[in-house]
Amino acid sequence: MNPARKKRLLIILLIVLGVGAAVGLALLALQQNINLFYTPTQIATGEAPKDTRIRAGGLVEKGSLVRDAQSLAVSFRVTDGLHSINIQYQGILPDLFREGQGIVALGRLRAPGLLIADEVLAKHDEQYMPPEVTKALEETGMLKHYEKKGATP
Repeated sequence: MNPARKKRLLIILLIVLGVGAAVGLALLALQQNINLFYTPTQIATGEAPKDTRIRAGGLVEKGSLVRDAQSLAVSFRVTDGLHSINIQYQGILPDLFREGQGIVALGRLRAPGLLIADEVLAKHDEQYMPPEVTKALEETGMLKHYEKKGATP
């Protein structure tokens, strides 16, 4: 093989390795930032990974909201009609957060049925519910119950 061919082959090999490394790093970064949505039933049955940031949502159970008088810590239960999970959150809840409404919490599972949330999202108006929550409620038949109370997703 002559020197010009060796040089071209080396350049092509370096380009292929560089592109491969860039694609690999991009895929690794994207994989670490994916937040998959899980329903309370999926969490209760063990489908959700522990110590991985996930999104969980459903309806806030009536009478489950407990606020700490000394701090911004709150805990509440979220249900999809079949199972419930406990969510603990440290911070200010959204203005539209209330019992009986659909929410999505982002956080990590620490114990069976316990999500430590670092972010809580509530619907942004009376007519909206997060699509994941709507689908989960439809699957369990709870959406009809929610609609009877006067709100529609």
